[in-house]
Amino acid sequence: MTLSEEAKERLADIVELQPTKNSALQDRWEMESGSDVHQYLESELKEYYYRDDDSLIRATAEARAIVTGEEPEGPTEVYMSDLEQKVFAVAPGPDAESESVVSVLHRLREEYGDDLRDEDGEEPSAKDVRRALQTLKRKGVVELVYRTVPTFRLAVERDSVAIAED
Repeated sequence: MTLSEEAKERLADIVELQPTKNSALQDRWEMESGSDVHQYLESELKEYYYRDDDSLIRATAEARAIVTGEEPEGPTEVYMSDLEQKVFAVAPGPDAESESVVSVLHRLREEYGDDLRDEDGEEPSAKDVRRALQTLKRKGVVELVYRTVPTFRLAVERDSVAIAED
């Protein structure tokens, strides 16, 4: 996707301000409302940002590379929730055959057992795992492979990603 100069400048704002909110970008971009910011993000920068668990706007690794003009040295820092960290840890590697959501859920159960349960004693559902995989896909560290059912695997080597601390 080719970005206009305005889009590149706004992408640089996201990289600089992250994690940020619609209101901060609204002020920076002199827009009328947070809805205008959201609409712009979705129409022009959808591939280059994501929202973390607190709904704060963060730039993808690709966005940071575009803004800086260079590939990052060392691990790419990516914010991940607890479940996303566990899914990332058990998802098949980039050279392995991709696996279904249910297969990744089974890997989670095998690897984490009772540690997989939340504070209410509930285990994540397939829907929770799918959401985590889709979020990791938007962050650029998991890829979706279409087979009989949608399947997933890491898009990068595990050691090329550092989990961001808040």
